Amino acid sequence: MSRVAKNPVAIPEKVEVVLSANNIAVSGPLGKLNHPLTDAVVLKREGETITFTASGDSQHSRAMSGTLRALVANMMHGVSTGFTKKLTLVGVGYKANAQGQMLNLELGYSHPINHNMPAGIKVQTPTPTEVILTGFDKQVVGQVAAQIRSYRAPEPYKGKGVRYSDEVVAIKETKKK
Repeated sequence: MSRVAKNPVAIPEKVEVVLSANNIAVSGPLGKLNHPLTDAVVLKREGETITFTASGDSQHSRAMSGTLRALVANMMHGVSTGFTKKLTLVGVGYKANAQGQMLNLELGYSHPINHNMPAGIKVQTPTPTEVILTGFDKQVVGQVAAQIRSYRAPEPYKGKGVRYSDEVVAIKETKKK
């Protein structure tokens, strides 16, 4: 059995969980998430916790029990607390400006980049070189952050570009004659 799946998931206050035969629905103060279930994992609700066990002895069912446990734990955390990703713009003239659900980026190209946020994602720019993304779905927050980073990924010689706030960019030494 997966080591991750051995730990039960606690259900926080103000979070409702509905288990059906092939779906789990989690709703809380920040939003509502659904995830399909497979036959490889058996979920049991015991009071305010959910336990995960592999239905068979196959490697697939053992692996899926840990994967599903992690996904459900992220769903619980997302609808109760939410997720945040912070991006930093490094470079002369690189700026970001949030206007409602639109993020306007100036990243050294001849044209500005306008990135429309999907539903459930909020964007803030406390300074022109910082972008803060918040939402209740961890996968969507990470995907939007990756899309914004892909507009101008950090280059290895000066480190200019869009990077995650905790990302460390290894700077290469320039070629010598």
